[in-house]
Amino acid sequence: MRHQIRHASRDELDAIIDWAAREGWNPGLDDAAAFWAADPEGYWVTEREGKLAASISLVRDDENYAFLGFYITAPDFRRQGIGSQMWQQALAAAGQRIVGLDGVVAEQENYRRSGFVLAHANIRYGGIVDVVEPPGTDLVEVAPVHMPMLIDYDRRFMPARRDAFLTEWLRQGRTRRSIVLLRDGAIAGYGTLRACRQGYRIGPLFSESETTADLVFRKLAATVKGEEVYLDIPEPNVSARALCERYNMKPVFETARMYRGIAPDLPLARIYGITTFELG
Repeated sequence: MRHQIRHASRDELDAIIDWAAREGWNPGLDDAAAFWAADPEGYWVTEREGKLAASISLVRDDENYAFLGFYITAPDFRRQGIGSQMWQQALAAAGQRIVGLDGVVAEQENYRRSGFVLAHANIRYGGIVDVVEPPGTDLVEVAPVHMPMLIDYDRRFMPARRDAFLTEWLRQGRTRRSIVLLRDGAIAGYGTLRACRQGYRIGPLFSESETTADLVFRKLAATVKGEEVYLDIPEPNVSARALCERYNMKPVFETARMYRGIAPDLPLARIYGITTFELG
């Protein structure tokens, strides 16, 4: 049967995210706007006989870096070679960029065959978190006035700037809340809590120390007492693991962070929560 690989439409991105939910990835309820803003031409689908058969994303953050995700084939179309064709097309779209991905551990060997090298594991911790909101006036809701400084701060933790993505990701709304910690006029950390298909996820959680990360975490988690909260941490960050264990969160899921090309030198010791497994 003939099939067509093409760019996904904005509505089809919603369908792709629904697929991810069925795969157990637990996306946010309103992630699509930020994902689309990051790179509207970064999403592909395979269509066969009028039906979506597979998806993949290759979101290009800048001229040097891209992130691969949403590599999903619908159950009825698996083992037909469709996914591998999309994989090759996405990698071709990356050009000479370094490409990152968060893949399930069982697929590491397949990714290695395409030139990806393991950098570290990422662990999703989750549980019902009961915390007391920290006092003080230095933890404030992110507002438009903070955005230029926040985008610059975020760049310290990422391989590329994320202006368009963060403008949407940090937009306050019914299903999400973002907090920034300000000390002497400078940012000491920030994070976002968002409602997901199951519970809530915090990400990113970037901060200068375990103490400041704990403050941002508690400020966010205190708003959803009695609900499940998830935090995706880089496994090498022992302070992030200690934060999770302090609040009785348990490991529930693991991915392999891999790169094709020279791995970026990221400050993992200050990354307490990864933004999203889909876009890095």
